[in-house]
Amino acid sequence: MGDYVWFHDVSWHAAYAIYFFVVGIVAGLSFLSYLSWHHEALVPIREKAAYVSVVLLGVGGVLLIGDLSQPLRFLNVLNPAYLNFSSPLAWGSLNILSFGAALVAYIWFMKQGDDKAKLLGMIAGLLAMGLPIYTGFDLTVHQSRPVWNTPVMPVLFVALAMASGSAVASLMAGGDAAAQKMLRQFMLWSAAAVGVILVSILGTTNYGGTAQELSFVIMTSGTMGLIFVGIGILAGTAAPIALMLAPVGRQPIGLMLSALLLLVGSAALRYALLMGPQQLQTLY
Repeated sequence: MGDYVWFHDVSWHAAYAIYFFVVGIVAGLSFLSYLSWHHEALVPIREKAAYVSVVLLGVGGVLLIGDLSQPLRFLNVLNPAYLNFSSPLAWGSLNILSFGAALVAYIWFMKQGDDKAKLLGMIAGLLAMGLPIYTGFDLTVHQSRPVWNTPVMPVLFVALAMASGSAVASLMAGGDAAAQKMLRQFMLWSAAAVGVILVSILGTTNYGGTAQELSFVIMTSGTMGLIFVGIGILAGTAAPIALMLAPVGRQPIGLMLSALLLLVGSAALRYALLMGPQQLQTLY
């Protein structure tokens, strides 16, 4: 009796949380680089955002490939014969590959001073927004997983992408007052959107069925509660919003602190949203 006990393990490990964080920054930076063609205040971060995006995209690719039990199987996404177009993973792979190609072409034409750079920036920016949308959709389709199975999950990941991307762009902008002023607005409104969506997710989870209520308890208590509520919601979302609304939030030091808090908070939220709901299955 008890000799054969099946210990349930999580399916998606912490490396995916790092990947979510990295591609979120990539998406936010790429979109802001495209917006610089329409808002002069963002011009100082145009090239920096594109360069950092392509580097972080490479990091994200390594994380995904490294997590495969047979890493060379990533080559299958380059072969249309292996793609199952009914799977969101297939569309996600195509999104990543097409975005990477558009981003490299964008940087090339931008360095050449070619007018095509603006068009490619638009294509790369739109494809970049597909990264957090597909990431959120990957979680949403798990119908039996509380917290994940909500149509607002892709919207949440887009908001997180804009918050973290704007935070990194703000650190890149340095002392440029015009860029900092505009990026402060992006950080403020995207962080507010994250907060509203999180409140709605917590509310529907807490007042759901037994599985939802247990997931709520797991995510709001103990170590996971510290990460999700303490770091993610309070320190990484509410605190930077309050700071940016205060007079010091319009000063360079206040904006820098707000950006750092947003980055820490967005990383914590992604980790908790990925790992917390999976802990329930390890209990039974």
